[in-house]
Amino acid sequence: MPKLVYFIASTLDGFIAGPDGTDPTGPGGFWAPAEDYIKHLVAEYPETLPGPARAALGITAEGTRFDTVVEGRKSYEIGLAVGVTDAFPHLRHLVFSRTLTESPDPRVELVSGDPVAVLRELKQGDGKDIWLVGGAELAGALYGEIDRLIVKLSPLTIGAGIPLFGRSTPFEPGMWELTDHTVLAAGAAFLTYDRLPGTPQV
Repeated sequence: MPKLVYFIASTLDGFIAGPDGTDPTGPGGFWAPAEDYIKHLVAEYPETLPGPARAALGITAEGTRFDTVVEGRKSYEIGLAVGVTDAFPHLRHLVFSRTLTESPDPRVELVSGDPVAVLRELKQGDGKDIWLVGGAELAGALYGEIDRLIVKLSPLTIGAGIPLFGRSTPFEPGMWELTDHTVLAAGAAFLTYDRLPGTPQV
C-alpha cells in the first residue's frame, strides 16, 4: 500500500520558505544547495528533481520511491510564474486548488475535493509511494495522513518564514521514529522518520 511521504527541505529552525513563500533554492533564493546535496538527490531521489533539472543533468532514471506527486496551488504557482506548467512530467501530478478552474497543462490534474479523502483513496491503490512536495497549507491539511517524513535539513537558519506544516495546523503531537539518515560533508542532512504505530491520526 502506498505511503504518503512529505519530502521537503527545511531550515534548522523549521521553515520551508521565507515569509514571501518563494522557493528558497530558486533564482534569488536564500539557499544555494551544495554539490554533494545535488549528487545525493540524483543518486537516491532522481524522481524528485523537476523536469528541466533532470534534462539538464541528463537524468532518465525513473526512480524507485514515488510515482505520484501532490501539491497545493501556491506551491504549483511558483513553477507557473517561471513558465513551468508541469514540473514533474515523469510523475502523476495532482494539484489541490479551490480557485483554479482549468489546468494549465493537460498532464496536471486539478483536485478541488477534500485532500484527506482524496489521499485516503490514493493510498488504497497500487504502485509506489505518494510524494507530498508542499506547500505548508496542504501539509497541514494532510497532517494526520502523512506516513513518512523525509526532511532535507539545510545548515542555515532564517529566523522567520513559513513553517513545515503552515501556520494554521492544529496542536496535535505526533511521535516519529528515525529510520534512516544521511549527513553530507557540506552540512545538509537527509532525515527519514516514520510515524510510530499507534500514533493517533487526525
